[in-house]
Amino acid sequence: MSGYEAVLERIAQAAHRAGRRPEEVTLLVVSKGQSLEAIRSVYNKGHRLFGENRVQELLAKKPHLPQDIQWHLIGHLQTNKVKAILPHIVLLHSLDRESLLAEITKRAETPVPCLIEVKVAQEPTKHGIVPAALDAFVEKVLETPKVQLRGLMGMASLTTDSEQVRREFRQLYKLFVKLRERYPHAAIDTLSMGMSGDFEIAVEEGSTLVRVGSAIFGAY
Repeated sequence: MSGYEAVLERIAQAAHRAGRRPEEVTLLVVSKGQSLEAIRSVYNKGHRLFGENRVQELLAKKPHLPQDIQWHLIGHLQTNKVKAILPHIVLLHSLDRESLLAEITKRAETPVPCLIEVKVAQEPTKHGIVPAALDAFVEKVLETPKVQLRGLMGMASLTTDSEQVRREFRQLYKLFVKLRERYPHAAIDTLSMGMSGDFEIAVEEGSTLVRVGSAIFGAY
């Protein structure tokens, strides 16, 4: 069994433990640091959703890979890279500040599907909107015709304390449910949480999209 197939099986098992259907969870294969050959090997298994952390790396790889790959940008996006990346991605996971919202509004030709990055981890290095400021930021995003709000993204703390990770994911899930209830007419359908070290907990706590790289390709 390949790393890719093993991750799909682990997602399915986590979903079953939570009384969910595996089809409710989308796997985004994170190809950061991976060769074109490694990406093609997963593509050849039928997978089409890939994510990159850095604009330059995505733009360098994309021309050399099949054009039906759907690219997501999951890393922090600098405002000076917005114009270059927007035509190449189907979803931005890291809308995390008003200056980025303003730049997208300025540069986008068509509405950009975005997730708001929320900071639930207890780490100063993490980006994101703090939960207390989320409602006000959501209002600004929904007033912006150039952005299509699709949901939330977040990262748990990097810790061996699985209960802390679970608490943080649970907090993010509650924010997601509240958002969907408050704005039922918005196309809010994506909760991006869970990475190689914690995606099973994320699935158990309601994630609809997990971002997995090293568990598929191996550590690098």
